[in-house]
Amino acid sequence: MQRTYKTASYDDRQSRRMNSEPIRFDTKITVLLRDDLEPWQRLNVTSFLVSGLGTQVPEVIGEPYEDADGVSYLPMFRQPVLVFEGTKEVLVAAHGRALSRALPRAVFTSDLFSTGNDRDNRAAVRAVATAGLDVVGLAVYGPRNAVDKVVKGARMHP
Repeated sequence: MQRTYKTASYDDRQSRRMNSEPIRFDTKITVLLRDDLEPWQRLNVTSFLVSGLGTQVPEVIGEPYEDADGVSYLPMFRQPVLVFEGTKEVLVAAHGRALSRALPRAVFTSDLFSTGNDRDNRAAVRAVATAGLDVVGLAVYGPRNAVDKVVKGARMHP
């Protein structure tokens, strides 16, 4: 049996080409995790950290999703989230750089592993001065170059 190959129209080929070109963002979303966290802690910290960005920086959220049957799904970030890891010292430095650049950020401290709700989480962070926070995770959003400088010294999460 012979199969025939049907060439798409010029307009269809152009449309597909335009839609398949990579999108380069001027901004970046990163999560920086301390390298001594257990696997479950890394996942927990990452999910908590990124949840804060969309509430304060609405431009990071894309459009809602819909499948072929018309079932709707919640919108998600419009760009990738890059996850890095580093030592305690790298986290301290990154935290300071994020603050000095006034970038939108979310913080997760070691104290939050012993709390069980948002109210207690906020109280645990509020109880410690900025310089004394035991930061185990940090999410940052902003211009690519600024975010790259914040996570300097960190490595991509394996």
